[in-house]
Amino acid sequence: QVQLVESGGGLVQAGGTLRLSCAASGSIFSTMGWYRQAPGKQRELVTTITRGGIINYADSAKGRFTISRDNAKNTVYLQMNSLKPEDTAVYFCYYRSIYLRDYWGQGTQVTVSS
Repeated sequence: QVQLVESGGGLVQAGGTLRLSCAASGSIFSTMGWYRQAPGKQRELVTTITRGGIINYADSAKGRFTISRDNAKNTVYLQMNSLKPEDTAVYFCYYRSIYLRDYWGQGTQVTVSS
């Protein structure tokens, strides 16, 4: 069974930075990444990265967010810069194993004040 441990959320002022991390155990990932869900909205893609390093960013994340990975630690990181109030959401770690099973983290709150 895959376990995902997220950390790094919190409250920050607009223009500030946060770094999220998601450590996985129990399998080997093929893709990991982050989705987010704001109140009253659907969950949406932020960014993903494959084991081979192929990265996909949502338009809202391009130029401000950077995803990276440590394959040996089965961990992904999300560096978020120039945060905006509209980035406020619960951020969920996404994990797809090499067996093509999907898992989700419990979510970490990111709040950006104006």
